Amino acid sequence: MRIIVLGSTGYLGAHVAERLGTLKGARVLSGGRSPAAGVPVDLATDSADRLAKTLASAAPDAVVNCAGATGGDPVTLAEANARGPAVLCEAMALACPSARLVHLGSAAEYGPGSGRIPTAESAATRPLSTYGATKLAGTVTVSTSALDALVLRVGNPVGPGAPPGGLPGRVTRLLREAGSDTDAVLRLGDLSAYRDFVDARDVARAVEQAVTAPGPLPRVLNIGGGDAVPVRDLVHSLAEIAGFGGRIEEQGVGSARSEQLSWQCSDISAAGTSLGWRPSYVLRESLTALWSAGARPPAPREEGGPSS
Repeated sequence: MRIIVLGSTGYLGAHVAERLGTLKGARVLSGGRSPAAGVPVDLATDSADRLAKTLASAAPDAVVNCAGATGGDPVTLAEANARGPAVLCEAMALACPSARLVHLGSAAEYGPGSGRIPTAESAATRPLSTYGATKLAGTVTVSTSALDALVLRVGNPVGPGAPPGGLPGRVTRLLREAGSDTDAVLRLGDLSAYRDFVDARDVARAVEQAVTAPGPLPRVLNIGGGDAVPVRDLVHSLAEIAGFGGRIEEQGVGSARSEQLSWQCSDISAAGTSLGWRPSYVLRESLTALWSAGARPPAPREEGGPSS
């Protein structure tokens, strides 16, 4: 089985490529803009015809799209998150129409829910940010294509290698900088929001099951931890794991998204039914692995998942 992983140098992409590499009989091909990529691809700029020729040469049985942008200006976000999936779908229809496409979406596509009820895939999508809106555009393109395609809507990823662009990775960096200084103060914004955290290794396992499961599969499946966790609990747990002896102060407001979206949790029951998938890591295990592994440097156009 030949599997192309686009965005394999990013946070989630690296975990996905590593997991798929353990599949018996699988050959995993790295796709991306890096000179080291086995399949040279830039979804933000490649034409459909050029990408189709690249895909035809690689002859994949499955393509996993972990490429995307979590930050940047609206044009950058649109190129990576909206145009990218569109040109990929068109190219696959030309070059490898029978290959399965697994695309990583984001829980940020949903926006505010109805009360404190876990959000199912059938819920209305009302993204509050350009990031969420561009991810939703990509999801719509993939889920309405004629391909054998599936979107995994990922919650807030955490675990080993979390980049400093997201809250878990940023707090890890701050804790490392503080070291053993008992007078150190971590000054953060408001941490009262609730988020659904999922280990990156569990996301990779969901991708593996989505690639190998017999079809047909639902067009969209939520992949999350299944619980709404106070962001404050995550920060204090990480500080405890790090042995931090200083103070944590919440000053002012949190991120704009946290202000507008105080509670978010995904209903992950459909992934259990369709893929036999459930998260295997509890949050403390993910945070322990994050602290032990440190944080990777951010990759601007490689999907890192939604941030708080």
